[in-house]
Amino acid sequence: MPTDETTPPSSGSPKKRARRRMTGKERREQLLDIGRTLFADRGFEGTSVEEIAHKAGVSKPVVYEHFGGKEGLYAVVVDREMRRLLDMVTGALTGGHPRELLEQAAFALLDYIEQYTDGFRILVRDSPLPQSTGTFASLISDIATQVEDILGREFKSRGFDAKLSPLYAQALVGMVALTGQWWLNVRKPKKAEVAAHLVNLAWHGLDGLEQKPRLIGHRRS
Repeated sequence: MPTDETTPPSSGSPKKRARRRMTGKERREQLLDIGRTLFADRGFEGTSVEEIAHKAGVSKPVVYEHFGGKEGLYAVVVDREMRRLLDMVTGALTGGHPRELLEQAAFALLDYIEQYTDGFRILVRDSPLPQSTGTFASLISDIATQVEDILGREFKSRGFDAKLSPLYAQALVGMVALTGQWWLNVRKPKKAEVAAHLVNLAWHGLDGLEQKPRLIGHRRS
């Protein structure tokens, strides 16, 4: 395992002893943490390899050794965050009443925003690089697919066209995601209250859904 840094000597020692070298794995995680913070604060273009290396206390070649450059580091950061968010949402959908499932999905996204703020700031930016896990829009689509099955069953039980469940799933998840972006900056009201209002709008909107919605304006196409 490659090593490239040492740790400070213990205090009280009369002689300076060699500091423990950071392992390659530890260094990689350190660079990912630093990169995540800088990318969240300044974006991809505003972050340089020089600054990443400086904050890590290493030379630029160390960053290139681990990730091949800024692009490689950014790609790993984005892929990790997208997987983390998807895992949190899918893991939260444990079942129960459809309204409770909506609450679980809303809380999962808000939990991610609260716990991994830097990651969310990175995800909602337009990535300048193609990612193996896709874009934030594709991630939201993946989450909507989880909700789609739930809505499909609910639609069938109410005599609605289940083929429209993907449309409503995209609308519901998109509503939560956009509200989450807004809440990221204002942080008011409290998370539980935000989730309650989101579900209130979604559930009561679904509860009063028309089987064949009609337009009341003049436009028809």
